[in-house]
Amino acid sequence: MTPLLRRAAALAFLAGAVLLSASAPSRADPPRPEAVDRSALRVCSDPANPPFSNDKGEGFENKIAELLAAKMGVPLRYTWFPNSVGFLRMTLRARRCDLVMGIVVGAELVQNTNPYYRSGYVLVTRRADNLADLSGLADPRLQTLHLGITAGTPPANLAARDGLMVQARPYPLYVDSRYDAPGKQMIEDLANKTIDVAVLWGPIAGYFAKQHGDALVVTPLLNEPKDTKLDFYITMGVRPGENEWKNQINRLLRENKDEITAILKDYGVPMLDARGQPLP
Repeated sequence: MTPLLRRAAALAFLAGAVLLSASAPSRADPPRPEAVDRSALRVCSDPANPPFSNDKGEGFENKIAELLAAKMGVPLRYTWFPNSVGFLRMTLRARRCDLVMGIVVGAELVQNTNPYYRSGYVLVTRRADNLADLSGLADPRLQTLHLGITAGTPPANLAARDGLMVQARPYPLYVDSRYDAPGKQMIEDLANKTIDVAVLWGPIAGYFAKQHGDALVVTPLLNEPKDTKLDFYITMGVRPGENEWKNQINRLLRENKDEITAILKDYGVPMLDARGQPLP
């Protein structure tokens, strides 16, 4: 998960820390001309953050960007930058690109496009353990199991509420993705029986669980308290005020919805519909 998305996913108790805050332009401010380069699709992305993106073009965000560029009939050009604090300020806001991907609805410093998918936190279990019917973090069976869980996320807060952190193994939320992949490590620890249940962000869980064939089962967390948000709409981000460009991206997302969804499914991303129910 990118740090931008990590901060968004931890929104329930990191209010205001989704992205570095910035004041919206005053209504009295004159509109600025769009700075979009129409000769190419310029995307800023992390060079080492699978399954989202890498500089080899292997992530699902890479594949979606390739699709959009092809539909626009222009080349795809990347600006690579670690997706950490300052990412938007040093990339999109510095006009080094015109589009960023994987932005939660409501994030600051950007103008959101329409969402192109919705996902949430999940449980991952070994199929042989017959735990696919876990009802959620309050399920009493979890009291005797060893959980792997990403520290500083909403599920970690709920796990602490339910007394599950005593036997839990925390995995770091913020890392340098060039050197560490805690989501991948958590799934490997599950497969190797170091932990019994993995609790993590759906796109990461689905992708790395898929690498183990049918041995692992991904179960969305759908029955948790409504005051703790565990699922998010994911958009692309453009600069504030660039409404024509945003509308063009929205048209592309709408017209190519089926192909985008197919890419996400191919990467094992567990998606939710408008009612919050799993897509088939």
